[in-house]
Amino acid sequence: MNRVKELYINKAVPALKEKFGYENVMQIPRLEKIVVNMRFGDCKDNAKAMESAINELTIITGQKPLEIKAKKSVSNFKLRKGMPIAAKVTLRSERMYEFADRLMNIAIPRIRDFRGVPTSSFDGRGNYALGLKEQLVFPEINYDKIDKIRGMDIVFVTSAKTDEEALELLTQIGMPFVRA
Repeated sequence: MNRVKELYINKAVPALKEKFGYENVMQIPRLEKIVVNMRFGDCKDNAKAMESAINELTIITGQKPLEIKAKKSVSNFKLRKGMPIAAKVTLRSERMYEFADRLMNIAIPRIRDFRGVPTSSFDGRGNYALGLKEQLVFPEINYDKIDKIRGMDIVFVTSAKTDEEALELLTQIGMPFVRA
């Protein structure tokens, strides 16, 4: 079993049940999915750069990303309807826990001058968004083979009703939050 899933079952469930006084096990918040999104506005003219960005996202997540196309044309950005502008991956079950484990224990601590992730990125409904400035924090990415440093957005979608419950859940499974 994955380390994060084991932490959730053995540590987080009893702690959440005791802290929030849940009567039913189905009320206890859990991680539902992780969505990884990478935008590539600079690649709209260069198909090779877009292909390399998609390959990097595939290597990082272990799943082929879905290409997101522009819904309408915007002349100021030289964008036409139907042009690919981003890629996203939705991770669930075992791949989600495996990615969360690699992110929290390997990738995030490799960020330069890392002190913890901010607690201010909750959306009010128990979901947490995290932005990374570069894909090089993942050890799977070979530094010599990348053409450009790209950032990505990572969203942890939980079944928690409030931000306080989600914060406690993510803290229990090992998310390194900044201690104020």
